[in-house]
Amino acid sequence: MKRKSSIPEEKLLPYETICAATRGDPDAMTEVLRHFDGYISYQATRIFYDEYGQSYRGVDAELKQRIQDKLVARIMERFRPE
Repeated sequence: MKRKSSIPEEKLLPYETICAATRGDPDAMTEVLRHFDGYISYQATRIFYDEYGQSYRGVDAELKQRIQDKLVARIMERFRPE
């Protein structure tokens, strides 16, 4: 029985792309990173303070890169097509 998802199908990452990314295809990996870019940016958002003590929100570029690196590593080692 097929389970219905609350996410529209056109917003999901195609299975073929995921399989290609696990095989190390750089174009597929780029597509995976592009797909999750908004979520990764949201998770890497931090509060920064300027020289006057004013706070503002921004994306921590170093943290964002670390999250992207971790995603790539996990895709390569954990998700294997059957």
